[in-house]
Amino acid sequence: MTNHRIGIYEKALPYNTDWNERLSTAREIGFDFVEISIDESAERRARLDWSPSQKAALRKAIADSGVPITTMCLSAHRKYALGSVDPAIRGEGLRIMRNAIDFAVACGVRVIQLAGYYAYYEDNADGAFARYEAGLAQGLEWASAAGVTLGLENVDGTDVRSITDAMRFVKTFSSPYFQIYPDIGNLALHGFDVCQELEVGRGHYVGMHVKDTRPGEPRRVPFGAGTTPFVDAFATLLRMNFAGPILIEMWNDDSPNSLQIVSDIREWVLSRLEAADQLVQGY
Repeated sequence: MTNHRIGIYEKALPYNTDWNERLSTAREIGFDFVEISIDESAERRARLDWSPSQKAALRKAIADSGVPITTMCLSAHRKYALGSVDPAIRGEGLRIMRNAIDFAVACGVRVIQLAGYYAYYEDNADGAFARYEAGLAQGLEWASAAGVTLGLENVDGTDVRSITDAMRFVKTFSSPYFQIYPDIGNLALHGFDVCQELEVGRGHYVGMHVKDTRPGEPRRVPFGAGTTPFVDAFATLLRMNFAGPILIEMWNDDSPNSLQIVSDIREWVLSRLEAADQLVQGY
C-alpha cells in the first residue's frame, strides 16, 4: 500500500504562482502528481479554452518538473449542472465536459473526477436525475472516444452520497471509461460505514480522495481531528488490491506555512498507510 502514488490537490499549494513553480514545489515535498481544479470560478474554467501554445507550456512544465497532472477535479458542474432544468445551463455544462476531455487529452490527464450533484443550486428540480444521467451518457461517449476515464465522486450533498449511489451509474453505463473516484471523507461525513461502502465498489476505483470530515463539516477539518477511519479504510483497499492514485484533498487558503502543512500531512497519510499494511499482514 505504501507504494501507492500520492498526489496533492492544486488548491493545497500556494495560489499566486505558475505551473512551473507549482509542479516543482510538489516534487520537492515528495508528491508524485498534482490534481488540477476546474471549478466554478471564471479563472479556472478559462483553462478549458487555452490556446495550443498555453497547453504546450503546461506540458513543458510537466516534463521539466517530472510531476504529471494525472487527474482533474471537474467541479464546475456545480454551477453549470448537467441536471439543471434550464437547457442553457445544461448546454454550458456539456460544453465544459467536452472541453475538459479535450484538455485532458492535450495535457496528459488520465482521469476526470465528476461531482455527483444533479443540479446543485436547484431545489429538488423534477427530472434532475434523468437529465444528469443523460449528460453523463453524452460525456461518456466523448470520453470513450478520447480514451479518457470519467470517475464519479460521492459528494457532500444530497444526490450521489455513497458508493452504492455511484454504482447505480456504473452498472447502467457498463463501460471501462466510467468508474468511481470516491471521497472517503464524504462517506464518513454522511455517517456511512466507510469500509462497507468501499466493498460495494470493489474493482471500480480509478483513484481515491482522502480528507478528514466531521458531521456538518465537509471541508477544512484538520487531518486526525475528524471522523474518517483512515487506517481501516486503507486496509480495506489493500485487501481488495486497490493500487490506484491517492489524492490528498486540502485547501491552502494562502496560509504562510502551507508547504510545511502539506508536507506534514503527506507524512501523516503515509503513516496511516503503513499502519494499514501492518493491520492486513497481522503485525
